[in-house]
Amino acid sequence: MDWPHDPDGEEGSEGMRKYGMAIIAKKVDEDEDFPLSAEEFVAEHGDEPIRINYQRVVSLREIFERVDAEEFETIVDMHKEAGKAIREGGYWDYHPVGSNPETKRA
Repeated sequence: MDWPHDPDGEEGSEGMRKYGMAIIAKKVDEDEDFPLSAEEFVAEHGDEPIRINYQRVVSLREIFERVDAEEFETIVDMHKEAGKAIREGGYWDYHPVGSNPETKRA
């Protein structure tokens, strides 16, 4: 896929390889952006790349297709929903606990 910017470049990961939740979190201002509409967030950032691990990059839109919340009151609420969506989508291959704790445990 042609991304609007390099997922490993300055705009994608602040000059270093950052992954998943760190990339999603840097797209918001915890003090000013909440409550946050999920629909507006995806409209603004949906086509941007999110590096899940050293091999896989998906769009923010692809992750948020599995988010049920319409609005996030806090950044913690957004993290919980995005993390749940990433797990449900099978993007993470590391699961220290959860519904299938035998999958690549810590």
